Amino acid sequence: MEEVFIHICEKFETELVEFNGEQDHIHLLINYPPKVPITKIVNALKGVSSRRLRQNYPSMASKFYKGVLWSPSYFAGSVGGAPIETLKQYIEQQNRPN
Repeated sequence: MEEVFIHICEKFETELVEFNGEQDHIHLLINYPPKVPITKIVNALKGVSSRRLRQNYPSMASKFYKGVLWSPSYFAGSVGGAPIETLKQYIEQQNRPN
């Protein structure tokens, strides 16, 4: 999944700085320019990763709630001024999803 996210971020001229998460959600630290709407990045991350997972692991699709991998909601926060290392450390301490 991380490789998919890296590829998507590159297409948007953004950088996936950190990736981790837990059983039911993930944390991404993305460095992106203000010219790129965060909604476009999130929609691409969700859409492409969902399609890729269905293509590569079709048996998993039946395990999704109503066949949907991602919920329609997300949280995006601006961390301007916060030390990147502190943010990376927080994300690294999460349990990586399987």
